[in-house]
Amino acid sequence: MNPSTAFATVVVDELIRCGVREVVLAPGSRSAPLAMALAAADREGRLRLHVRVDERTAGFLAIGLIRGTGLPVPVVTTSGTAVVNLHPAVLEASHSGLPLLVLSADRPPELRGSGANQTTDQLKVFGGAVRLFHEMGVPRQEVGQVAYWRSQVSRAVAAAVGVRSNDPGPVQLNCSFTEPLVPTDGPDWPEPLDGRTSGPWTSVRAAGGQPSSLSPGPKTVVVAGDGASQAARLAAEAGNWPLFAEPSSRARIGPSVVASYRLLLGATKLADEIERVVVFGHPTLSRPITKLLGRHDVEVIVVAPTGSWPDAVRRAATVLTGLEVTGADSTDWLARWQHADQLARPAIDKVLVGELTGPGIAAIVGEAVGADGMLVVASSNPVRDLDLAPVVPIRTVANRGLAGIDGTISTAVGAALANAGATYALIGDLAFLHDFTGLVIGPAEARPDLRIVVVNDNGGGIFSTLEQAGSTDFERVFGTPHGTDFGALAAATGTPYTLVTSADELRAALVRTVAGVDVVEVRLPRPTTLHQDLQAAVNAAL
Repeated sequence: MNPSTAFATVVVDELIRCGVREVVLAPGSRSAPLAMALAAADREGRLRLHVRVDERTAGFLAIGLIRGTGLPVPVVTTSGTAVVNLHPAVLEASHSGLPLLVLSADRPPELRGSGANQTTDQLKVFGGAVRLFHEMGVPRQEVGQVAYWRSQVSRAVAAAVGVRSNDPGPVQLNCSFTEPLVPTDGPDWPEPLDGRTSGPWTSVRAAGGQPSSLSPGPKTVVVAGDGASQAARLAAEAGNWPLFAEPSSRARIGPSVVASYRLLLGATKLADEIERVVVFGHPTLSRPITKLLGRHDVEVIVVAPTGSWPDAVRRAATVLTGLEVTGADSTDWLARWQHADQLARPAIDKVLVGELTGPGIAAIVGEAVGADGMLVVASSNPVRDLDLAPVVPIRTVANRGLAGIDGTISTAVGAALANAGATYALIGDLAFLHDFTGLVIGPAEARPDLRIVVVNDNGGGIFSTLEQAGSTDFERVFGTPHGTDFGALAAATGTPYTLVTSADELRAALVRTVAGVDVVEVRLPRPTTLHQDLQAAVNAAL
């Protein structure tokens, strides 16, 4: 089966699973895969297909079907001016709150701007009139496509109906197709095209509704990503489940926390026993967590009180507004994770003892901040280093929405001003350079009490832990060494500066009272085998 046919087959099936019963089609060449899949579904009695030769008419026919049935109705067009002819119907749907789904066929992206026939920029062509726009991308014959297609269709229908937002309206899925556009013989698809055994790929519950009940059931862990809040901790404790909490989750506290979860997921067979994951917040830090959430044998439940929800690996089975745990797991499931965590901590500490390391610095900074303090931590290595440090009940702030390093100093200044007390920031050298002008504070402006700890490994140290580390051009295009004198930069803005070269010097620098803004620099060599050494140590300890 070719990619275009596979995509159309899956998308039409998932639309039906999400409650679609009527579809309107305007004819065209590039939309042929969808047209043929819809015709097949019509023959099988799974939906009713309506064909119109004019897209403007097709759009308003769909509007009428929605008003009559109350159900979402897709309208399918080919590329080019055909899409724009739907704009009046899209505006009507937007102002009337009607769940119109535009499936606009498109040429592949490389043809845009080339003068290719019937090719224009269809991205966000309806502007702010749609509740959601998504570029589906060119279908590829690889594992993971089916989960992506189905989860995105589920999300689009939920957005159109307003399940989470209470604001129904039109959505657009822009669907790029490459030839062949009709079914052909070929190799089997590398994964099943089937959906869930029943219902849509992702079952979305209404926002603002009553909390959903969850029984102890299978072997469960709670993942608390950025901004998860205490709800994650309370759920884990109520269920007697292990809690894997990121530093900025606001849930990294209490008896259920498994501090070394990232290393344990790769070191113990306990990970293989996990049957269900309950996700709070926005998990972004850990590849082991991403791998866990992508497992086909694990049920993923996402708890999200707002209209959107995280599902980066497209495996969420259910999205809930809130959660009420009906009972505690009476087995030794949590105790086994806690025991493994207790064995792992000394092994981790043994690797980190001696020379300064990123996780070691993060641990010292965490101790200095204390229970009453606030820590702003930068993306890239610092937040991951903090994730490996012993759990300290500190208030942690991080820009993890897009996980960028930009604006970290300014974020820390703002957080410190709002905190009205001693605040610390743990950032990397590139993050410091990226927002150096955040230290420029005019004489008439309020000045925060902020201590900035800069971990300087002279470039993009995080890339040393990734696949790029073996690249011939690593230093120039990934390592990006800069050789900057941070003391001179601090002097340029009149900011007090201290260079430390040992753990004892760092502790001494952090003991001083935080008054105004100052900078503490710690220089490190690039991490090379540190993470492999940590994983090996934990493996041996278990």
